[in-house]
This record gives sequence, C-alpha cells and structure tokens, in this order.
Amino acid sequence: MPATLHAACPHDCPDTCALLVTVDAGRVIKVQGDPAHPPTHGALCTKVSRYPERTYHAERVLQPLKRVGPKGSGRFEAVGWQEALSDIAAKLKAIAARDPEAIVPYSYAGTMGLLQGESMDRRFFHRLGASLLDRTICASAGGEALTATYGGKLGMHLAHYADSRLILIWGSNSIASNLHFWTFAQQAKRNGAKLVCIDPRKTETADKCHQHIALLPGTDGALALGLMRELIVNDWLDHDYIARHVEGWPALRERAMQWTPERTAEVCGITPDEVRGLARDYGTTKPAAIRLNYGMQRVHGGGNAVRLVAILPCLVGAWRDAAGGMLLSASGWFKRFRNEAALQRPDLLAARRPRTINMVTIGDDLLRDSSPEFGPKIEALIVYNSNPVAVAPESPKVVKGFAREDLFTVVLEQFMTDTADHADYVLPATTQLEHLDVHTSYGHTYAMFNEPAVAPLGHAKPNTQIFRELAAAMGFGEACFRDDDETLARAALREVDFDALRRDGWLKLPLPDAPFAGGGFATPSGKCVIDAPGLGVPDFVANHESALSAPELARRYPLAMISPPARNFLNSSFVNVASLRDIEGEPLVEIHEADALPRGIADGATVRLFNDRGSYLCKAKLSARARPGVVNALGIWWRKLGLEGSNVNELTHQRLTDIGRAPSFYDCLVEVAPAAAS
Repeated sequence: MPATLHAACPHDCPDTCALLVTVDAGRVIKVQGDPAHPPTHGALCTKVSRYPERTYHAERVLQPLKRVGPKGSGRFEAVGWQEALSDIAAKLKAIAARDPEAIVPYSYAGTMGLLQGESMDRRFFHRLGASLLDRTICASAGGEALTATYGGKLGMHLAHYADSRLILIWGSNSIASNLHFWTFAQQAKRNGAKLVCIDPRKTETADKCHQHIALLPGTDGALALGLMRELIVNDWLDHDYIARHVEGWPALRERAMQWTPERTAEVCGITPDEVRGLARDYGTTKPAAIRLNYGMQRVHGGGNAVRLVAILPCLVGAWRDAAGGMLLSASGWFKRFRNEAALQRPDLLAARRPRTINMVTIGDDLLRDSSPEFGPKIEALIVYNSNPVAVAPESPKVVKGFAREDLFTVVLEQFMTDTADHADYVLPATTQLEHLDVHTSYGHTYAMFNEPAVAPLGHAKPNTQIFRELAAAMGFGEACFRDDDETLARAALREVDFDALRRDGWLKLPLPDAPFAGGGFATPSGKCVIDAPGLGVPDFVANHESALSAPELARRYPLAMISPPARNFLNSSFVNVASLRDIEGEPLVEIHEADALPRGIADGATVRLFNDRGSYLCKAKLSARARPGVVNALGIWWRKLGLEGSNVNELTHQRLTDIGRAPSFYDCLVEVAPAAAS
C-alpha cells in the first residue's frame, strides 16, 4: 500500500512549502503541497511539483568519481568511497600541516536545511581550522540593513497580507519566486486592495497588478526618499508613532525634503506624477503593506535602499495593524529558537581565529598568491550546496581559478554541474527525498520537518554522513562527529516540541499578530533606528556602474543589465530537468524595441552582450518586459548549456554592496549587438 510522509521544500525560496510525499514499493510516486499547512495550502510551484523527476534523473551522480581528464573536461572514473575518502583526507592533512587556512569551504543554499546545510560540515571545518566563508551571495545586504533598522530580520506575517488595502510588491516577481505570498495578495485584490509592482522589469507579477512602476535598477532608495518628502509635505505622517517608536527622524526628514518629485523622477527614470500618486496611495490607505524582496538590494546602494524602504511603514504608522508593515525576511523570528551553536560547534575552533573569505570574490581570491594581507594561497576547496562556477560573479575569473591544476577541489553534488566538471573528486549527495532534515523559513513563521521518503539511491550519502566519514578519515576523535542525524535534528531547535514537529511536519511559532503595533522593535532602544551606529542616516547610493556614477563608462556601455532568475529555474537548480528546461527554451535577453531597432536587432536574433569583463551570446527577445535603457538577461543557465559555454555572469563584477559585503549582480552596464556584427 502507498504511504504518505511529511517533508519540506529545501530550496532557496521564502515559501518553504510543506510537502506530502507518496511512496509505493520503495519509490516516490508523487510530491504535493500539504493542504493543512496555512502558507502552502496544498499548492506547489511547477519546479517542486516535479521533484521526483529530479531525484530519479538519469544523470544523477550515484557513486564517487575521480577526475582522469583536464579540469573542466568532465572526464571522471568511478571509485569506491573508501578510496575517495582516504585520498581526500591525505591531501587535506598535507595542506593543513602547512596551514589549514589554505583550505576553504564553499557552500550556500542548495539546501536550506539546518542539518544538510549547516551542521556536521561546520563542525568539520571548525575542527580543521580552515578558512571561514562569508556567505553573502544572496541576502546579506538587505539582512544587515534590516537588522540595523529593526534589530533583526523581522516582518509581517504572511497570511495578514490578505487583509491589506494596499500592497507594494517591491523588487519581487512573486508569481515566480514567492507564489504563496501571491495567493494572499490575490485575496486582498479580490477584496478591493490595490496592488502596485515596483520593478525595472515588467514581470508576470506586474502584469497582474493595478500599477507597475518601472524604475531604473538601483534607484529604489531615491524613490523611498521621494515618497518620504511627499508624506511630509502633505502631512500623511503618523506623528504619534514616530514620536514614540522612531529614533533619529529629524535628520532623515531634512534629507528627504531635498527629494522633490521631479528630482526623484529624473534619477529613477519615471514621472513626477508616479512619485506623487504612489505617495498619496501609501499615505492615505490603511492598512498598507510592503512585500520587499532581495532583488532590489543586489546593487551598490542596496543596503541603504532597504533601510529607507523599511522606515516607510514606521512613518505612516502602518505597523499598528496586523495587515500593515513590511516583510523582507522573517528568518529573524527563528533566532530565539535556532540552536546554531549546538549544531555548528564553533567551540571546536578553540583559540584559533581563521581568516574569512567572501564567497562573492572567489574569482579574485582563487587567483591570489600568499601575502600578509590575504594569508595563504587557497590550495583546497570543498564545495557543497552551491555551483560557484555558474553562479558567482565575473565568471571568467572564477573559471580560471577553478582550472588551476594546483587547486585540490572536492564537490558534493547530485549532478555534474559546471563546478563538478572542475573537481578532483565528486561525491554523490542525496536529494531532499532521501535524507532527514529540519527547516526554518524566511517567508513565514513555521518550523518544518523533512522525513526521508526513500533510502539513498545508489551510493549517495547525505552531506552529514559524508562529513562524518571524512572527519573519521582525518582522525578527528571528538564524540560530536558521531552524532547521527536524529541527534542533530533534536538539537536544531530550542523551545519546540520535537515529537509534535516530526509527527505533524510543521509547527507555528508563538508570535504576536501585529508585532510592532506598540513599537517593541528588537533594537537596543526598542525603536526603529534611523541613525544606526557605524552606518549613519541612510541616503541614496548610486550604482557602481551608471550614468550618475560613471558617465564615461555609460557612454561606452549604455544599457543597464539585470539578470533575474528564469521562472522555471531556481538560481542554477533545476536547469538540467528536461521538462523545465523545455519550458524555458534557451538562454535569452529581453530588450525593448526602442533599444533593439537602432542596433539592428530583430526578435529571435542571436546577439552578443559585452562589456570590459567579457561577452555573452544568447537569443534576443523584443519585449515590453524590458523598459528602455535596461536589458533583462534571464538566468542562471549552466555555462555548458549556453551558446558559447558561458552564462550571464560572464558580465557581472565582484564589487560589493554598501552594507553586508554582498554582490552587485544587478549593477552592471553592457552593450548589445547582433552576433554577426560584433
């Protein structure tokens, strides 16, 4: 008889869906959303609904592989686990004897699970004394900005958006990347709420909103300041809330008064009436809510922009209502419950303080020699839950670094990605259907449990088990390396009934509905902080690459490029699932006809995008989804599936954001030309 188990979607999405997995005769036959889980309510995105196709994919890596050809060639031979682990341990021991900081872990959110993403692996690298990794590639600019303002990554509860009367969907293609929020926004719309999409691209979400404001990339902070001025001059402020619960307003008020609708419109590439109208809607509609997402903070001024947008709900008193306020991330609500020290064991470092490598600058860092400032040259890289050759910025440097013959690289993977092709060893990792895990969320406030539905396929092993066995091969004798996955799962969360969580698959955190109705922010003062220590009063910060900051560069490369995810991929995950790739078709760039026609670019033509860092070949789609002056190069395709074996990160750079040391993926100038002409 078929059996059904509770599971959780592991991927980097705010929804963290509760799954019901049906197993028959030892094989998963169906994955569906749990209808009892309020955020999921039975619905899944197209990607995850096809999860069995990913698990049983014919190209799964199911045994350890050792490289036998040149790096990047993808030529490997199968070996046994004992041989692989013994050889890996011997090489790591030799490097560690010289300097353990020459060994670098590289991981991110290929799984968001607390066990398979950040438990036994962290113990291993802490015990080894390897370099630490600054995991900044997605959200640290916005996360640190929100923490400076509210005291943590805190926000509204998802379900309350259904009762909002105005929703600003800011920097989010919710239909593609936050589907379950969109369901609640649609409920609000049916009840008469107005939906406004603020995004450089005319997304599928923008199509369904009442209004789309297509600002230029990286100008969100300017728009927030312009809105503040209109709130001030029209007296749409909640003076009582500001007086009681906002710290530092006078200095920002003075700054905002300089941002007239005309100045704001010129910087943002919109009209003064759009600024006035949006401010009027926001200042006079109650309850008003903002759903901010991480796309808008992937520019030089992304951190300041998040701070400015986060202050807006405090100025109009939107937080007084459960259906008012803002959500960028809810992950901070789990801080009290997550037992990170028990899982990760930083005490294993003892007195050592290894250097930290920023994952965004891995291209430069792999090409550095030893120096007093940098430390030892990177000699070994252990990659898991990530595909840096495809996803890290300025990929020509990343590829060159991974191609170093003197770099020892181990990749834990399910498929032969662009990164796995450059490995010395590829170790087969399980998928979510094959291992135990515990999850939190950054889009809602439910803890989640993932029960393994089937035994690992072939010789695949969970990340936890791989690092356990690698620790044993290294001779690490501490008892913590013998903790099994259930022990880890029981240690993952505090103040949570583990047995109930496992039985039901999910538990709601005990939190107030309107968390900041009476202030009570998580800052030291309990107030929304404007003049943050070390950061000062937020301001508009222009892109690294724009006509404002680099006019000469903009004359040579006049088009701003953003690289939002393709709807049926999640970063570089799912790109190799044939049914999803068939929907996407091929790598393409959306370009407005006002930019295409003067360049002699026809719809469907092969074009070359280029700048000083490199060039990228793809197909052009003339589309109103691109605004004039901006091209949308949809990603992130595996390089090996591109027209010239490259992807859009050929063009992005490694410069960091103003706050959070994060990447500026959407802060990029290019030119586009027909492939033949270029």
